[in-house]
Amino acid sequence: MMRIDPDRVARALLDAPGWARVGLTAPTEIIREAAAQELALTIARIHGETTAAADADQLVLAL
Repeated sequence: MMRIDPDRVARALLDAPGWARVGLTAPTEIIREAAAQELALTIARIHGETTAAADADQLVLAL
């Protein structure tokens, strides 16, 4: 079982994009949900977890 280190979570929250931190208090549900998702991804990244599946709305850019 994975232990949650409060210091690492706090650091991840502070390192998250500013819009995501502020977005949790947004008046619209869509922005709050997007902000919560971004913060969750940021916290997951501190544990080495990333989402393999790309967002269906994300355009693929040729390199």
